[in-house]
Amino acid sequence: MTRSPAVQPRIDPLDHDRVEAAVHFVRTQDTDSVLTRLLPHLGESERRAIAGRCRFDHVGVLVFPPDLAALDEMPAMHDLAVASTGPSVVVRRRLAARHGLDPRHVPVQIVRAALRAADGTPCGIEIFALPEAPAQVSAAERADAREAHIALATGPIDDVALAGLCALLTGPGGLRPDGGGYNDREDATSFYFARPGARTDRMELHVAGAHPRALARHIGESDDPATRLLRLLTGAWATQALAVTAEFGIADRLAGAPGSPVRELAAKTETDPGALARLLRYLVQLDVVEPSGAGYALTDVGALLVADARPSLHPLARLYGGAFYESFGELGYAVRTGRTAFDHHFGLHHFDYFGTDPARANLFDSAMAAGAAIFGQVADHVGAATARTVVDIGGGNGELLARVLAAHPHLRGILFERETTLPRARTTIDRAGCLPRCEFIGGDFFTAEVPTGGDIYLLSRVLHDWDDADARAILLRCATAMPENARLYLVERLLPEDESRSLVPAWDLHMLCNVGGRERTGAHYRALLKSAGLDLIAHEELPLGFAMLHARRAG
Repeated sequence: MTRSPAVQPRIDPLDHDRVEAAVHFVRTQDTDSVLTRLLPHLGESERRAIAGRCRFDHVGVLVFPPDLAALDEMPAMHDLAVASTGPSVVVRRRLAARHGLDPRHVPVQIVRAALRAADGTPCGIEIFALPEAPAQVSAAERADAREAHIALATGPIDDVALAGLCALLTGPGGLRPDGGGYNDREDATSFYFARPGARTDRMELHVAGAHPRALARHIGESDDPATRLLRLLTGAWATQALAVTAEFGIADRLAGAPGSPVRELAAKTETDPGALARLLRYLVQLDVVEPSGAGYALTDVGALLVADARPSLHPLARLYGGAFYESFGELGYAVRTGRTAFDHHFGLHHFDYFGTDPARANLFDSAMAAGAAIFGQVADHVGAATARTVVDIGGGNGELLARVLAAHPHLRGILFERETTLPRARTTIDRAGCLPRCEFIGGDFFTAEVPTGGDIYLLSRVLHDWDDADARAILLRCATAMPENARLYLVERLLPEDESRSLVPAWDLHMLCNVGGRERTGAHYRALLKSAGLDLIAHEELPLGFAMLHARRAG
């Protein structure tokens, strides 16, 4: 493109070159090519899914004219027809924060010009301009090009679909959140993304409407390294805040009377009003409560802390903020020695500690049952059509077996568990109406024979409690007990095979610290099963990061 000789440029040639490059990019690209460039980590079907929601909308560049009059000259230099002009909100705040400036003294303007993408669809260019910028600001921004971006547009869209879209963009090998903001003049929310370690191909997701909670989460993930580290370092504070919210019945009271004045809530929960107000203010930052009426109400996250919610993570909050919190304080011991921090701290193994006190045992069983969201799918996916007997090995309080028996009325069940746990399991099975079809056998799978004659064998969240030698011993006892055509179903969390982002590595460290076990990859389980004479034949994804692995006797 040649610049019009009728206008003598007063703007730095570098800025003109950037605008010219942006115009050329718009005219030679379309939604498909932009997605391929920005998201090479995604498969074709995933990119098609994004293309169904989004379109290539514009390219943004930042320039530094000597004054606003000079900015008016720029579109003419590139034969651009101006569609609109106005002040920036998001970029102004970003520049001010990055360079420690007062936003009132960062008068960023936007000039928008309409163009056509390569496929003829409407597109455009956004020229952000900061006139009379301090030299150090213009030099740093030209070097890093932090505000140059390629934009996709979407909307109207609900927060669930928006969360899924952002998850695709930031998945394994993808982009990382890089700030954003809401522009009330446009009634649109901008979510910025960047490629880790790269200065090019920043992306904006331009979403119609206001999405404050999604934006707050996004910005929280976009902080500078020091702020992100501080958020991580204070993670223990969040654990205790959630545990107190559950244990003191604060969540239960908010569920029953959302918006109640804090002083009234404090009286009902026997807490100090001032201290409670400070806790609630922190819970807002954790997206657990939100302002409502004269007080606060639970968010969908906080609702899971209510004791009688379905599902409820109330017992997990108490357990993670109690014994597990204490033992994790000895993580250094576990990392230094390779031995279990729980035993070191409490003087008892994990299972003995919870088994010797009824209140502790009840809390632990309730916490384990809090993962019951996965059990319905387990019950649906076990191959029960031709089966007659299902054996749940180490079945805890019987929650999983109750679900399976309720879903398949023709099955009879056997729950194999330590004697001290069987009374609680009998209560659970009875509550489900399945007691006449269930047999309870006391025993330890290291010292007693696993019941024989089952068609289906279940091992739910058992093997991750043990090292490979013990896990193999458990599997060998299962293989010995299983008839030739029986199936074994393992329910476990799977570590990713690469360094993909996942919650499971945290649980792997938890297993090291608290029981001496470990989480494993699918390949690791395959090898472990094979060593016990079993073949892994399939696996299915379950909620909460779990998977169900199908195995049978080898051959």
